[in-house]
Amino acid sequence: MLTVHRLVALAVLAVTWGAALLGFWAYRRRRAGRAVEHALALAQTVLNAQVALGLLLLSRHYRAADKLHYAYGTFALFAVLAPWLYAPEEPRRRLLWFAGATLLAAALAVRAFMTAG
Repeated sequence: MLTVHRLVALAVLAVTWGAALLGFWAYRRRRAGRAVEHALALAQTVLNAQVALGLLLLSRHYRAADKLHYAYGTFALFAVLAPWLYAPEEPRRRLLWFAGATLLAAALAVRAFMTAG
């Protein structure tokens, strides 16, 4: 299970950074297609899966070396969920919120990865 958590962590890093950059690129081009929507949704999905795996590890009494690992993971999850509550209705600005939140989650995921031990 720990190996899967580490592999999914690499997927989280790749997908969140890629989706955030794709989102900002689409915002700049003033056109977001289905690929951008799917990339941002994939980032949210992979991050949710990673948190679920982390909770399973906690239930089996595995602990990260640094307690900040849990904070970074939780904040990354909250970052990708926040736009669903607070993003404006206007599509272009909404895209910017989702891309920005995904970028924040990507940065937090890097910190979580660094504190995993």
